[in-house]
Amino acid sequence: MDYTPIKQPEILDDNERFSGNPFLKKAGVKIEFTKEQIEEYIKCSQDVEYFMENYFKITTLDDGIKIISMYDFQKELVRLFNDNRFVIARCARQSGKTIAVEGYILHSILFNPTYRVGIFANKGDVAKKILKEIKFAYEKLPLWMQQGIVEWNVHSIELENGSFIKATTTSEASGRSNTYNLIFMDEFAFVPDHIASDFFEAVYPTISSGKSTKVFIISTPKGLNFFYKMWTDAEEGRSDYVTYLATWADVPGRDEEWRRMTIANVGEQSFAQEYDVDFIGSSNTLISGTKIKSLAWIEPVQNKDHFKVLHEPKSGREYIITVDTARGVENDCSAFVVFDVSEFPIKVAARYQDNTISSLLYPNAIYHASKYYNDAMVLIEVNDLGQQVADILHEDLEFENLIMTEFKGRHGQRVSSGFNAKAMKGLNMSKTVKRIGCANLKTMIETDKLVVEDSEIISEISTFVEKKQSFEAEEGYNDDLVMCLVSFAWLAQQEYFKELTNKDVRKEVKEDSEEDLLETLLPAGFFDEEAERVTVDSQGTRWYDQSYDSENDFDEFSSWNKFY
Repeated sequence: MDYTPIKQPEILDDNERFSGNPFLKKAGVKIEFTKEQIEEYIKCSQDVEYFMENYFKITTLDDGIKIISMYDFQKELVRLFNDNRFVIARCARQSGKTIAVEGYILHSILFNPTYRVGIFANKGDVAKKILKEIKFAYEKLPLWMQQGIVEWNVHSIELENGSFIKATTTSEASGRSNTYNLIFMDEFAFVPDHIASDFFEAVYPTISSGKSTKVFIISTPKGLNFFYKMWTDAEEGRSDYVTYLATWADVPGRDEEWRRMTIANVGEQSFAQEYDVDFIGSSNTLISGTKIKSLAWIEPVQNKDHFKVLHEPKSGREYIITVDTARGVENDCSAFVVFDVSEFPIKVAARYQDNTISSLLYPNAIYHASKYYNDAMVLIEVNDLGQQVADILHEDLEFENLIMTEFKGRHGQRVSSGFNAKAMKGLNMSKTVKRIGCANLKTMIETDKLVVEDSEIISEISTFVEKKQSFEAEEGYNDDLVMCLVSFAWLAQQEYFKELTNKDVRKEVKEDSEEDLLETLLPAGFFDEEAERVTVDSQGTRWYDQSYDSENDFDEFSSWNKFY
């Protein structure tokens, strides 16, 4: 049988497609301007709002391709971009927030030579989509307004005037690769905290090196994470960022009927987060949303090599460290938390978190932290690689301050003296232990018996939610630091803890609850009517108010008589 080969479709890269695109100006092409075009070019270069409302085209669901009709809040955003170097905005979903930035970026690269823009998003596809929309708007510009194209790729474009845009995911590596005049971070609240903080540590030197460099951060909230910290720091004047808030009500056409229907479709909690831009969107967090919102962090006194010190160790104070060990894949981190257990309320004194450290080196970090904090006792979760960490600490480093546990039959896992041959060099995080630890942690935080002042821990608490009759991090987030708190909360109910620290958490909570109950139930006080009738003048004479004994009205002065 004779087969006719099928011609394969020609595969072109973006540069090859651009080379045959009649709507794009090629590099080196000269265009003669009319007087009107020169005047229009100058006017656009000086007024970004004018440029967007006359030349910036978008694709809409209802009207197809059209020049943007900017909402009032989009205009306000653009003005903020123009007048400020650092802007952080909380904006509702599907509000057109990103379009405002796209228009500003397009204007920047057109009318500023060698202007470098970095677009960073929580996902690579999102970053590519933003660049694609800018490229679409560029194609719709008249040729006399365009710069010649040097590069036209999926992840980047470069113009003949030396300006360029690069689009990628937010990561430490992406921040180090280039220097930028403008950095735009989209949906920054959805970037894991350790990546977000590492990114800023990497790019800030390049940002601060210029006097006109700009950073725009726009996102829908997602718990009390790094974005929340940056927002709060800006609101409280601890940073140079200017804040901007745009809710569903700032989008024309969205009224109370739209709100009612959207809530019916997505639920109240999702609406609160995505459209009311509330930072607490999860309704099933271990710690109540009201309490989470009241948690406040402090700046560390030390922050080096993944070890953050909130309170320096003091002579005579007692400390306990709880340890969680991870394989270091994806968001999983090895972490430990130092607790000051010298008095109530118990405080988090320091914390460590690293997703790259080897389990062979991790024991050294724990060892030095314990020595730094007055030879603190250490409780290690020995599930998986935790057993190796405990063995290295105990045998290689000859560390004697390990808290051991053993199983006591129906009484479950208990802290052990260590003399039992079956004693473990740490804690097995079973379902029962986790359930007890979670319950105790909730009580301790919500009754202020445990004070948490670290921003990363607070962030993890805000995404530590109920799943399958237990609690764990929401998808895309981690709970390594919270699990250290869970281990500590389990330990705090052990007799060993009471003997070691002379602290009884249950008794403390019970006494406080009883005092609150008594204050609620008892009357405000007893009214001594006789005492209210008597006053004493400067000569020591006691006067009695007769108006209490009469139904008639008395003059203010005539009602007082000497009291014998």
